[in-house]
Amino acid sequence: MPASIVYLHGFRSSPRSFKAQLLGKRMASVGLADQYVCPMLPVSPRDAMAEVEALIADLSTRDGAKPVLIGSSLGGYYATWLAERHGLRAAMLNPATRPERDLAKYVGEQPLWHGGGTIRVEPHHLDELRALAVPAITQPERYYLLASTGDEVLDYREMLAHFPGAATRVIDGSDHGISDFAQYMDEVLVFCGVPADLLAAHPFDGNASA
Repeated sequence: MPASIVYLHGFRSSPRSFKAQLLGKRMASVGLADQYVCPMLPVSPRDAMAEVEALIADLSTRDGAKPVLIGSSLGGYYATWLAERHGLRAAMLNPATRPERDLAKYVGEQPLWHGGGTIRVEPHHLDELRALAVPAITQPERYYLLASTGDEVLDYREMLAHFPGAATRVIDGSDHGISDFAQYMDEVLVFCGVPADLLAAHPFDGNASA
């Protein structure tokens, strides 16, 4: 049984995001639904990391192995800090590398992408993000980077510079949400420890609700 996979969603996103749901359906298709977890992260980075660290501890005890992380956008920033702190493997999907800079313009009430509702971004949340900065990764072999040149939100060149030596796939075009993620999903899961032959034995049609 492969280690559990923890998916960390991005800013204003949720477990209802396209990629989160797609991964959940793919894991279920190969009989590994119980090995996939996607928590709803609090707006506070400090609170989010406290909750995920508790989850990591629980999964490590249950499985007898440390989980693997998948981080999308802001979730990739979180995953980097967690990977360095706990010695985890992590797959990055268009990860944020300077969110304290990029999210400064979003201080205040912000709508969520899924299901309605809002979050309130406070100035101290930017300070909490700064406290999670990883100036340089220490073990590139622990990381996988999927970066889109067509990302309209983040600069893929900053991603490449932040993960030197990591296993990397650059998508020519696409977008921040990686709308063609189904094409690359199995490659991500193989990095996360799902056996390639298991995935090959269960072809997936890629259908998932947005």
